[in-house]
Amino acid sequence: MENQLPQRTVEILHAIVQSYIETGEPVASRTIAHRRKDHLSPATIRNTMAELAELGYLSQPHTSAGRVPTEKAFRHFAQTHAAGRILEAELHKLRTELQQIDSSEDRAEQASHILTHLTSNVGIVAAIPNAERTLDQIELVLLPDMRVLMVVVTDDRVVRNQVVKLDEPITQDELASIRNYVNRNFSGWVLSQIRTELSRRMERESATYDALMRKLIVLYEKGLLDAGLQPRVFLDGASNLLVSLDLAFAREKVRELFRTLEEKRRILELLDRFLAGKPGELTVQVGLEGAHPLLRGLSLIGVTFVLPGGLSTRMAVLGPMRMNYPRVISAVHHVGQALRSLPQ
Repeated sequence: MENQLPQRTVEILHAIVQSYIETGEPVASRTIAHRRKDHLSPATIRNTMAELAELGYLSQPHTSAGRVPTEKAFRHFAQTHAAGRILEAELHKLRTELQQIDSSEDRAEQASHILTHLTSNVGIVAAIPNAERTLDQIELVLLPDMRVLMVVVTDDRVVRNQVVKLDEPITQDELASIRNYVNRNFSGWVLSQIRTELSRRMERESATYDALMRKLIVLYEKGLLDAGLQPRVFLDGASNLLVSLDLAFAREKVRELFRTLEEKRRILELLDRFLAGKPGELTVQVGLEGAHPLLRGLSLIGVTFVLPGGLSTRMAVLGPMRMNYPRVISAVHHVGQALRSLPQ
């Protein structure tokens, strides 16, 4: 079992993983012997490496080559390393950056950039609004070609914009009437309750409001009051994978991987699948091929928490198995802590 390895065996295993992270080359017993201070002979280390290989922690690409850590080895290494320290200057900078941003969602977007900066990997933050979010106001603006800009502002100062294309003409005066109707009747209501009440009123309003309600129905069906409830996914640093991925990773596979990472739905599914633990509990997932074959050879370190105002947040770093686990764990821990400590 992973937790039953003798201490010296664990030290040798972790030294192999650390060497491979630094060089990307198979690790020889002589390399580990030079790293240790207890003067273990290369022969003794070779014997330990053979045992680790039998247990599935190491592989040997070629007969004469050194050993390469497997996913099992990376998992053991990652899960036994607590969050390391990052520079105080970096911590101060990230808190200052986040404090200068008003809305929770904008802070989430900035957090993805900070994670990328701190880890040189892919920073991902998903902001998932609470269905109990309440409406502040809406604004509707007529655009050319029968398009309408729908703006929804919720009580946590999050502003959502959406442009929709209509099938029949509408005037700015009609849009103003719809805006006034919604703001006058539903400001302060929970969004999910507004949709229920609107459905009821659409069936009961008098003929005086028939034309208004008909146009409101059109905007409603185009997602007017869903604008504040759609998850937002912020991903930064995908190009870092070009540097860190194994050169054997075919160019066409890299392009397909990038297309996969551009699909927000797939990113949400990835976070849902691997960050399903308790809120605030750090998750380390080594090897992601279970979610998608192209993600084989990648690792994900992340956490789920709820921000002030009820915004459920999933935050993670995606990178190669050769990532600097202590630093990534530290970055996820500290950025998450900073986000949660800020007032709404």
